[in-house]
This record gives sequence, structure tokens and C-alpha cells, in this order.
Amino acid sequence: MTGSDPDAISVPVPDPTPAEPADGPAPTPLRAPRDGTPEPLTRPEQLAELAHGLADGTGPVALDAERASGYRYGGRAYLVQLRRADVGTALIDPVPLPDLSALEPGLSQAEWVLHAADQDLPCLAELGIKPNRLFDTELAGRLAGRPRGGLGPLVEDMLGLSLAKGHGADDWSRRPLPDSWLTYAALDVEVLIELRDALAQLLRDQDKWEWASQEFAAIATAPPRPPRVDPWRRTSGVHTLSDRRSLAVVRSLWRAREELARTRDRAPHRVLPDSAIVAAAVALPTTRAALVGLPVFSGPRQRTHARYWFAAVEEALALPAAELPPKRLKASGTPAANRWAHLDEAAADRLRRARTSLAELSERVEVPVENLMTPQLVRDVLWQPPAGDEWAAVLAAGGARPWQIDLVAPLLRAATARGGDRA
Repeated sequence: MTGSDPDAISVPVPDPTPAEPADGPAPTPLRAPRDGTPEPLTRPEQLAELAHGLADGTGPVALDAERASGYRYGGRAYLVQLRRADVGTALIDPVPLPDLSALEPGLSQAEWVLHAADQDLPCLAELGIKPNRLFDTELAGRLAGRPRGGLGPLVEDMLGLSLAKGHGADDWSRRPLPDSWLTYAALDVEVLIELRDALAQLLRDQDKWEWASQEFAAIATAPPRPPRVDPWRRTSGVHTLSDRRSLAVVRSLWRAREELARTRDRAPHRVLPDSAIVAAAVALPTTRAALVGLPVFSGPRQRTHARYWFAAVEEALALPAAELPPKRLKASGTPAANRWAHLDEAAADRLRRARTSLAELSERVEVPVENLMTPQLVRDVLWQPPAGDEWAAVLAAGGARPWQIDLVAPLLRAATARGGDRA
């Protein structure tokens, strides 16, 4: 730990009453951690010491992670921050310490406090640590009806403090990390537990604590997201292409880019921009000279890999027609909502009524509509409504939590009852 910063402020356990509105007193800037900015842990013996401290500690543990997704391949963590009241703040460099499972005994029984947990849990799991219990301050703010969900705005609204902006989108794979970045990272967990306490009290005051508990449990036990089908179809600009041969070029170049990006540990768009892939798919160049003649392939970096890129294009151009990708993925499941009126007017009426009811419920309980129930699940059950006594089971099978079913199922049933059954 470094010495205390003279600008650091003491942060007491907050009153759960939200901070005064924007026209009240200005928030107090939080410029430095109360105990100073710690140096990142880089050695196994330092990690072992932290593990021992966490195992002896009590209370929630605040966690955060910094990635370099815009610069490096994948979403791995390049800095992990944690704080426990009786342990203090620790910054961990996962480059020399890629296995943090030694912390598991001290973390397994603790409640983790994270902001937007689903963003950080995958990269923390890669390092060998997973929560058994958690509190997500971003989701808690949504359920509590707070108008601004970012960490900075929530800290300002609930605690009357302001966090400095600046380095969240920077290249955290850089070494050494600048001191100002380390301070920024430490501040991300500095008051996370105090924010948790304030939001928890607010949720209890609103009789929403059980709702939040069910949501947090669902996040903690959620399985990894399945891989996307045909991820290359997310290439920016691919929607402008209708020729199957052009789509084959996009697919081939996208796969070649992924392989090179993985090998070089660079973000794919830094290896080859989407615009270059689409330009090649439009031009369908039959020679390497024609490929490098395209403006996006004419620079020195892309000319260096011209042979590699053209091999991918050639592969797509040589495919027999039967192996070309379809123009669109075969539709399965519930149709897009904008097609309902054409396909089934009664279903479209059900959806309109349900959306109106959900908007009214959202305003009444001060919870965003998308948090009352996922829009996809709403569409699924309204397209093919369950039998009268099967609603709860069908919604639960779709991932709805009990509190959501209690609130939303009656509205969906009412929308269906007035709309009649699908023919």
C-alpha cells in the first residue's frame, strides 16, 4: 500500500436515503482511495498473503475487472480489483497471476458485490473464481427505480460522491499501468460495499428485497452463454449483401480474421476492419492484385497479409453452390414482433394489450419493463399461449423468476383471454 493521499476522503457507512437532487449540494469528488492506491500484486506469495487475509475476513467483497477488449483478442481480465472492509483494497495483475483459485476459500462464502456482474463474471471465471452469492449494484439500481444505472451516477445519487471518469475503455493490457489508471481502478471498488448497503436498504423499504434476491441468485447460477450461430453474420454492413457468394466471402474472411486475431492476440477489428470484409464481398476479386487494389486493402499492413486474405477469398469463390451460406438463417421459434400483424392478427392484438399493461405495471412499481420479464419470453408465451393452469410452469421454464411470474403472468393471461386463442 502507498501512503494516504491528502485528497482522499473518509467514507462512512451511508444513510440509505438517496442523495439530494441535482439542484441540491454538489457531490463530493472522490479523488483517491482512503488507504492510498495499492501496487498490483504480481507474485504468488503476495496472492497467498491476500488469500489468507480474505479467509480470515468477514463481510461482503467488492470486485471489479478491467479488460482490453478493444485492443486484445477475447475478453480476458488484465486487472482485478477487490475490497473487503477488514482487508482493504487489492489490485491483482492476472498476467503473471493467471490462476486466482487460491482466493476461492476466502471468497466462496462471501457475498460478492459487483456492478453489472454479467460483464465481469466470465473473465473472473477464467481466472478460477466464481461466486456463490452476489449483489449486483447496477441491477439493484434498476429494481429500485433509480433513473441512472451507471456506477458513477449511482454513487452520486445514493452516496453524494462523484467518481472520476476516464480509463474504462483504455488498453489495460499495457504494462506498466500508469498510476492514474491504478487509482481509477481502485476507486471502482472503494465505495461499492457502501453503495450495496444503501441500495439494499432502499430495496427493503420498497418491499423489493425478495425480488432482488431472486435476480441475484439467477445471475450467480446462470450457465455460460451458448456460442452464437453464424457469428460472422454480425459483421457490420453484411445486411447490405444479398448474393450468397458474397456472403461466403464474408464468412471466409471473418474466420481468417478470427484465426489471425487469436494468434496475434489483437482485437479482430484491429486486424482487419469490417468495412474491408464487406468491400471484398462486394467486389469479389479474382486475383490478389484486384484485392489489394481495393482502398481498404491497399495500406502497408493489409498488403503484408494480402496472400493470407486472398486465400480466404479464393476459398469462398471456389465453393460449389450447394455449400454457399443461405441468405438468412432459417427462422425458428417465435417470429419477429413486426411480422405478427401479417401472420396472426389475434396474436398481434395480444401483444399490443400486454405491452400496454406492462408499461403501466412498470410505471407503478418503478421497474423497467425489460426487468419485469424478458421481452423474448413475453413474445414466446403470447405467440403460443399456455393452457390455463400451465402459465407459471411455462414462464418458469423460460427463465422467469417467481416474483416476475406473480406480477406479470396475470397481465399476460388477461391479454390472452381478451384476444382469444390462436387458430
